[in-house]
Amino acid sequence: MAMSQSLSRRVVLSGVAASLAALPAMAQSPPRSLRQLEARPGKARLSGGGDTSILGFDGITPGPVLRYQQGDELAVRFLNKLDQPATIHWHGLRGDNAMEGVAPLTQPAIAPGGSFDYRRTLTDPGLSCYRPSVYGATPELVGRGLKGLLVVDEPTPLPADADLLLVLDDWRLDDAGQIVGGFNDPAAASGVGRIGPLLCVNGKAAPALQTLAPGARVRLRLANLSNARIMVLSLAGAQPFVIAIDGQPCDAFEPIKRSIPVAPGARFELMFDMPETESAKANLILRGPNGEDRDLFVADAKGAKASKRPPIASLPQNAALPAEIKLASAKKVDLVIEPRRNAAGAAWTINGALTKGYEGQPLFKVARGTPVTLGFVNKSGAALAMHVHGQCMRLLHDLDDGWEPYWRNGVIVPPGKTKHAAFLAESPGKWAVHDDILEHEAGGLATWFEVA
Repeated sequence: MAMSQSLSRRVVLSGVAASLAALPAMAQSPPRSLRQLEARPGKARLSGGGDTSILGFDGITPGPVLRYQQGDELAVRFLNKLDQPATIHWHGLRGDNAMEGVAPLTQPAIAPGGSFDYRRTLTDPGLSCYRPSVYGATPELVGRGLKGLLVVDEPTPLPADADLLLVLDDWRLDDAGQIVGGFNDPAAASGVGRIGPLLCVNGKAAPALQTLAPGARVRLRLANLSNARIMVLSLAGAQPFVIAIDGQPCDAFEPIKRSIPVAPGARFELMFDMPETESAKANLILRGPNGEDRDLFVADAKGAKASKRPPIASLPQNAALPAEIKLASAKKVDLVIEPRRNAAGAAWTINGALTKGYEGQPLFKVARGTPVTLGFVNKSGAALAMHVHGQCMRLLHDLDDGWEPYWRNGVIVPPGKTKHAAFLAESPGKWAVHDDILEHEAGGLATWFEVA
């Protein structure tokens, strides 16, 4: 879905610090010298019924919000208290390949009862997430609840009256309120993936409700942490501006039809002002087929009117990212993606070959500093959400040599279409390329490249 390229450049940033307000289901955790994070069984009240047995970081889903300042060290001791191997993958962070948490590519999976210390400097501000990445097992680990948010605050936040975090998810439960199994379903692996009818926000049945002052300035940070659902989201009742995508700031812009396409693993940050009329509402809506729209988040304007603020500003751009990518000298690699079955149950091929996940030889090798262009050629009947680890990409225009004015970790590729993205290979190591629809990844839509 195309977004408007008319960018707002109307204001300079204010140094006034924002007051923060989080939805109550999302307890936040201050940084520590070495924070312990356990993967273990737990219980969740996902809907109005009884407790659901889940897997969660510290036994809850979503896991604790990990919140830091730019330049802090993330220092987490991961304890695996599950009965199966697991890791923590820091989804969306650039660089530091040894701390990627992708098994078996960058580390062995942590055995039950084992531990691993993750330490990395948080060079970029922005919204990321954390979850396991164990090839073949990721859909079940994530689908049973192992996921959480990582927030790295910029030194001077944009002024706001509320800073809200939303984890968007869906669940497939049986009549007893327990998670339906079948995470290795071949139909899901070769189709649209595992999509559940129960929509949740921050681990509770949607919609999430919030009361805010009329006219309040809201910073809404949202992440789609479902296994497979590509969400087209709209904000009704307020004028939204996108200020960051996949953890990287962009010039503030209003999306076309006030809607954004959010693939699994994608993160968007919006700024908007609440309606000034008492009891008016701002609604975050999941657009469905045939007009079957559903509210995910409803903010109600009540109380004393907030002070008038200047027009919405942009965050500072990330100076660590290249000002341009020299496409003429780029390493060009196409990934022709097709569904195919064999006796082993593999559901996908890349360039005609059944993949071995993150084993075998890399798809390509490049020297550090090489520009790379990837072409994702989708020859299937399902949409793909192609994700490149450790890099920030520019989505290239379909009809000319330009690119979209924001950075991405992933690219939605509609059925039967081709999309191109470019990045500068800056960090050495072995980097995964896969579909963020997790059942597709487990079914073979996964490969890797090496930066030397």
